[in-house]
Amino acid sequence: MSDDPVTARQIRQGMPIFVALASVLLVLAVMAALYLGREILMPVTLAILLSFVLVPAVRALRRLLVPRALAVLLVVAVTFGVLFGVGSLIASEGAQLAADLPRYSLTMRDKIAALRGATADAGTLSRIVDMVQDLGNALQPPPQAELKGEPGSATHPLTVEIRAAKAGVLETFQTFAGPILHPLATTGLILLFTIFILLQREDLRNRAIRIAGSGDLRRTTAAIDDAASRLSRFFLAQLALNISFGVVIGLGLWIIGVPSPTLFGVLAAILRFVPYIGAVVSAVLPLILAAAVDPGWSMVIATAILFVVVEPIAGHVVEPLLYGHSTGLSPIAVILAATIWTFLWGPVGLILATPLTVCLVVLGRHVERLWYLDVLLGDQPALAPPEIFYQRMLANDPAEAIDQGRQFLKERALVTYYDEVVLAGLLLAQEDRSRGTLDRERQAEVGTAIRQVVDRLGRARVRRGAAGGGARSASRETAAAVAAAGPDRQVAGVVLAPEDLAPNWRGRTPVLCVSSRGPFDEAATQMLSQTLDRHGLNTQVMPLSALREGERPERVEEIAMVCFSYLEPVSLSQIRFTVRQARAAVPGVRVLVGFWRERDPASLERLRRATSADYLVTSLNEALAAVMSASRASDAVLARNAGDVGVLATPEGRVGERHDLGPALSGPGIS
Repeated sequence: MSDDPVTARQIRQGMPIFVALASVLLVLAVMAALYLGREILMPVTLAILLSFVLVPAVRALRRLLVPRALAVLLVVAVTFGVLFGVGSLIASEGAQLAADLPRYSLTMRDKIAALRGATADAGTLSRIVDMVQDLGNALQPPPQAELKGEPGSATHPLTVEIRAAKAGVLETFQTFAGPILHPLATTGLILLFTIFILLQREDLRNRAIRIAGSGDLRRTTAAIDDAASRLSRFFLAQLALNISFGVVIGLGLWIIGVPSPTLFGVLAAILRFVPYIGAVVSAVLPLILAAAVDPGWSMVIATAILFVVVEPIAGHVVEPLLYGHSTGLSPIAVILAATIWTFLWGPVGLILATPLTVCLVVLGRHVERLWYLDVLLGDQPALAPPEIFYQRMLANDPAEAIDQGRQFLKERALVTYYDEVVLAGLLLAQEDRSRGTLDRERQAEVGTAIRQVVDRLGRARVRRGAAGGGARSASRETAAAVAAAGPDRQVAGVVLAPEDLAPNWRGRTPVLCVSSRGPFDEAATQMLSQTLDRHGLNTQVMPLSALREGERPERVEEIAMVCFSYLEPVSLSQIRFTVRQARAAVPGVRVLVGFWRERDPASLERLRRATSADYLVTSLNEALAAVMSASRASDAVLARNAGDVGVLATPEGRVGERHDLGPALSGPGIS
């Protein structure tokens, strides 16, 4: 960095551009290396992916006390023997089908003629039939008479024959042996790499740990082992599913009567590795052949029904049972990966696109330096649930947030959603306000949107576990929010009856909720009021400014507790003064102060004493537990609740400690 402040500032301003350019150049360099080195990288990649599939078999033989080298050689020999057998089967079935094709040409001509007659008046379909027939005529060789002239014609064109120079032995060998030796060489490389990867698996793992970073050896080892096991299970499940798909298709075509059903079953199993379009492509040839064999249309219709029924069952029923609802990739990532890998490595890249991209996503989830791969390619939400909520508020789209909140409520309590998502989103808005990135107009819009969400969710009555399993039928963002929130606190399931309350808590509104002066404090206070109302503790809400101006709350004689809500940082002296005002306005009232921010539990007792409050909480769950504890009619009621929901009859935890029912159950006296 330059010592000149102007130069240093310009360098800092231009640094993002340099980083972006360097990233683009790195991506281009990697793609160029993959393209230019495809002859070597493709066999290595195929060997690595094949080793993931073969590792469980090697481990099984090792458990039977078979030596490692012998186990690897046995598994590899059986695997490549099966592959060569499948290749031979495809070749023989393909040759037999090619020999039988001329028998079906008359049927196809009759069908084309019938279609031409049936579509004589249908312009578009007739043109399609004409185009197919013209294409067939164009592919046929020209008649011999056109080359040598007709006998007896007036002119006899001179026939000129051009012969190439006689090729040497080496050129002849390259011409005939090249197409055979290249696949054999590639297969040999895959065989060798697979054997050595399986033999040196632990050594390769240790080298990967060293590259990933051995600072935390336990964590890195666990991450790599987990990634390898996940990939192995995924590839085995995908292989088993695709083989089963091919077997079902082959049997179905055999029952229907389509020639060469074994060939089409094998092709269906292989092509299903291609995402989205593989199963569709595998149906094209059987449909064409069925149309050529059957004079009618029943065989074509049966073949189409076979693929239309089997593929959805395999993709939407069996596949989720084997390895989840998806491969962990976003749909756009699958399409993009298929396009890029096909461009780089051709048809092999198209088949390997999904497995290779899955590998990249797993690396992104376990290797900290490659986190961006999971963000770009994975199907998990890129933003945390509070960030998603706040982004919806910034976009002035409360409807989507309300819908996601209702989906969340099918699995968790409302107070959990408020604590883990909405309140955390309010803190993000407050931080932007403190930095000055939200002007007054935007603050008002965001505050209005948040209050609208809270109002709608507070009136929602969602049956838990509805709509087909709650979060499992919801969006990925909602499912991620449910997973991040964790289980409900036990206090979230308690609703107090009037007889559970102390006599001074049985008024119409025994709790007064006071919101601070910040633009987002009103929403936080509204959530607190809703939470208490839903658990049998009726509340009334008023702003702090009205309390300071001497305005008296309604039915002040019935108030048993005052709850102050603070979202933005304020001085302790101001809070202490406000608490004293509340005690003066309502003699004998208990006071709860809510600091809606995470704090060190060790400092909460000191803060409580400094504010002269009875309870100091940092979450709505803690506030709910504190108010319930203060409102109990007797220890017997609390003991009965303890038997129902696990509330301690004589809690001794410090204020602010996070237990199942919240720390505020201790309820220390007034300082």
